[in-house]
Amino acid sequence: MANEFKIVQPSGILDSTTTNNLRREIIDLVDNGSKVILVDLQEVSFMNSSGIGALVATLKAVRNAKSEMYLCSLGEQLQMIFQLTKIEKVFTIFSDRNEFEQDIMSLK
Repeated sequence: MANEFKIVQPSGILDSTTTNNLRREIIDLVDNGSKVILVDLQEVSFMNSSGIGALVATLKAVRNAKSEMYLCSLGEQLQMIFQLTKIEKVFTIFSDRNEFEQDIMSLK
């Protein structure tokens, strides 16, 4: 079975500028037929409120296109932000790529 999902791996700081680029990349993948997108946040060191807002808006756009978006590999700082804002309830978050792949493959 071929890799049926696409992985996007941003790095550094996710703010309004960088998250808009991430959003565009994800929407382009969906527009080109990708049904499952994994956003691997392992290399992200910081995210501000505009980054969170852009991720939520991207998730909504992905779902409107009948696709799915998941997150994985949140560092301590991102985990704290997601918990404080209760945004972890909006996203399906995996500890790492392996957990995501095992979960997705078990659905096949």
